[in-house]
Amino acid sequence: MVKESYSPEETFAIGKEIGEQLKPGDVYCLIGDLGVGKTVFTQGLAKGLGIEEPINSPTFTIIQEYHEGRIPLYHFDVYRIGDVSEMDELGYEEYFYGDGACLIEWGNLIEEILPKETVTITIEKDLEKGFDYRKITVTE
Repeated sequence: MVKESYSPEETFAIGKEIGEQLKPGDVYCLIGDLGVGKTVFTQGLAKGLGIEEPINSPTFTIIQEYHEGRIPLYHFDVYRIGDVSEMDELGYEEYFYGDGACLIEWGNLIEEILPKETVTITIEKDLEKGFDYRKITVTE
């Protein structure tokens, strides 16, 4: 599925639509360059789960947990992971196979440990279509 966004508000709305459909055990890998709108998308996804608290990228903490929605959201940013074995220290399996949904920014860096059913969301810019244009591709 490919969706096009021409504003941060549309990117947020696409994230919200996906968040409304998340189920326990879902693992989503979010890929995109710095500044492409991953945090805005994630904020929308969290809103779709009913999470009202502020959503920030967990760049330095690696994982943020949100428990106030209809199911827990485990938001990972693995950009700073040096080696996949660091994920073992976090107890990643409890998150990936637990009672919530996982959204993993830069998940392509830990592909070898992702569940087979992981859905990949890629956000790309195309400046020829406008500064705020984003192509959002969902691959199951």
